[in-house]
This record gives sequence, structure tokens and C-alpha cells, in this order.
Amino acid sequence: MYQAVVFFDLDGTLMQDDKTVAASSIQAIQQLRANQILPVVATGRNVFEVMPLLKQTGIDSIVSANGSYVQYQGQFLSAHELDKGLLHDVTHFANRRGQALAYYNNAGFALSHADALTVDNFASLKQTAVVAPNYYRNHHINFMLTFDPRDAEQYQQRYRGQLTFVRNNPRALDTMAWGVTKATGIRDILVKAGLTQVRTYAFGDQLNDIEMFKMVQTPIAMGNGNPIVKKLAAYVTDDNMHDGIQHGLQHFGLI
Repeated sequence: MYQAVVFFDLDGTLMQDDKTVAASSIQAIQQLRANQILPVVATGRNVFEVMPLLKQTGIDSIVSANGSYVQYQGQFLSAHELDKGLLHDVTHFANRRGQALAYYNNAGFALSHADALTVDNFASLKQTAVVAPNYYRNHHINFMLTFDPRDAEQYQQRYRGQLTFVRNNPRALDTMAWGVTKATGIRDILVKAGLTQVRTYAFGDQLNDIEMFKMVQTPIAMGNGNPIVKKLAAYVTDDNMHDGIQHGLQHFGLI
């Protein structure tokens, strides 16, 4: 039986600025497991994007795509798929606005079309993006990126009650089924894996970590985190470039 569960955001948290994981963090995760504490990745990224990191750290449980696809101990646990009719509608709405969409599932993704925003986005992630406008018709889709550099008001108004939009970066919005957040995926793991009675902790740094912070008992913000996220934290650890994960776990006696 696990003594606690610790959820780790990736970008800006478990990952350093160059997208690697610090040796101190890998060692800390190994020590967590030795202490019968379950480490779980909780990220806006999808499973296929982070497989090398999961192998490197030995973590086999993940809340991915902001809670819309969850694996526990290497096995599928839950998914919150987007309706085909809804995907068709949002695709046409985005096309009329001249904006691109990226359609995702746990195994891959494709773009509705490419533009300057998508090129910049996937270059920063060091990923190759394929343009396939009909991808959503032939694949299960649980997550999208909506490329809108402005506020999300028009999308939010049109799809209220159908889609949730969270700012991912200056270029794009994470897009999930209505009400789905990292907290949704965390709840899926805790309930379906029978872990509702154990202590819960989470490390995060950005706005898509807010619902996760509200879900766990002890939220821990990175020193490089958004000021709003820091205000919600029980503790602010060092930044992602200076052993923040290790120091935060030590502060709470988890390692």
C-alpha cells in the first residue's frame, strides 16, 4: 500500500529549461518509490510525447493531456474523448478565423493546417508536426491545441458547456472536454486505484496547475512559477534549475 502520492508537472517543474530531468530529481523519485510513495506525472503533454522521460525516471503512472488521458502502473485507466460532431464544429469555426488546431490522442497528433504559430510552437518542442485536416475524423481525440494568441473569449463563449480552454503558452490554448483538468485525471487515479485515503502532494509552476493544486492536500510551487500559482502553494521550493524537486520533497520528509 502506498503511503502517499506525489504528482509532478513537467515543463518548468520536473523538467529543466533544456527539457532534461536533473540527476537530483531522478534520484529523488527512486527514493520515493523505496519509501512506498507513488510518483505520478501530471502534464499537459500527451503520453507519446513523454515516453523517454517516463523510461528515464521509471515513472509508469501519468495524468496526461491535462487530465484527459490517464495511465496507472503502465495500463490505460481513463480517457475523456471529444465528440466527433463537436470536433467538426470547432474545426470549421477555427478555419473561419484562420486559426490552426492540433488534434491529439495518446499515440500521436496532426494539424489542421500549418502557420507561423504552429511552426514556432513545434520547433520549441523539437517535434515534427504533420498536416492532416481529417485526422480527427479517423482517430479518437481527447485533447487539442487551439492556436489563438489573443484571449480565448470567443471560443469560451461559443463552446461553454462543451470545451475547456486553458492558456498553454502565448501561441495556443490547451483544449479539453468541458470540465476536464488535471484534477479530473488525479481524481480518476485516486478513486480507481483505491488511493483516496493516502496523502497527496503536487509540484507545479503554471496556470494549468491551479486545479491540480486545489485537488491535492499539499501543493508545492516551483521558485520559477507563476505568481498566482505560488499564492496557492503550501510551500514554494527552489526553481527547476536548482534542485527544486529534491528540496521540496525533503522539506516535507518524503525523501
